[in-house]
Amino acid sequence: MKYDYDLFVIGAGSGGVRAARMAATYGAKVAVSEEYRVGGTCVIRGCVPKKLMVYASRFADAFEDAAGFGWTVPQASFDWPTLIANKDREIDRLNGIYISNLDKAGVEIIMSRGVLRDANTIHLVEEGRDVTAKIILVAVGATPFVPDIPGAGSAITSNEAFHLPFLPDRITIIGGGYIAVEFAGIFNGLGADVHLVYRGEQILRGFDRDLRDGLAGEMRKRGIDVRVETDIAAIEPEGNGYRLVCKNGDMLETDLVMYATGRVPNTLNLGLEKAGV
Repeated sequence: MKYDYDLFVIGAGSGGVRAARMAATYGAKVAVSEEYRVGGTCVIRGCVPKKLMVYASRFADAFEDAAGFGWTVPQASFDWPTLIANKDREIDRLNGIYISNLDKAGVEIIMSRGVLRDANTIHLVEEGRDVTAKIILVAVGATPFVPDIPGAGSAITSNEAFHLPFLPDRITIIGGGYIAVEFAGIFNGLGADVHLVYRGEQILRGFDRDLRDGLAGEMRKRGIDVRVETDIAAIEPEGNGYRLVCKNGDMLETDLVMYATGRVPNTLNLGLEKAGV
């Protein structure tokens, strides 16, 4: 049977881009479909933008420390839209590099969601057409997991945190893993009132105990309200913000709720069952 492509990759993240480039380098006819941007979680909505925000959050301490070393520093102020705009500019640059590398390797880039029709057929949703491939590589990565509780739909995840139009005065982050902890530090450093709520007995499950206890203590010293053994039962609208109802009976008012409760494969409605997966 003659196929449109030797290899078709669904997802243009780190794994998909690398596989597509290498296959094309060896002479295969390759295409990759992507419904959002090229670069994947790390480049677009993970490691890279998060590090830029971490760097921004550390400057408040640097300004304070500078005076002790003889520097006269004017009154510092922070502008959230400027940080987001500069972060977006860097992501645009990296996105362009990934696209350029695929082009140079001879990979066809199709900006559309790809859904499996069967083991050799991909439906391109935005283009309304089907293509075939001898081999299909599913490289769709992961997506944030949000528990199914009343009001959870009003919360954001790390995906949306990178695109907030303004810095919230109060934010509650639900979760105790490294993503939750990092964002708690980011928002705290930028001046927000931060609550970190985790259902376990201590943050960073799986890490060394000394590190877990020490970090939780240091976060509290910086003004972060770290609440462990606290599970959220519901999120309710309250004025311009929200009220979190905890299973232990506590109530917590906040302007914004962010879930950082892990990630799951991004395979919903991908048609994997039609390919026998």
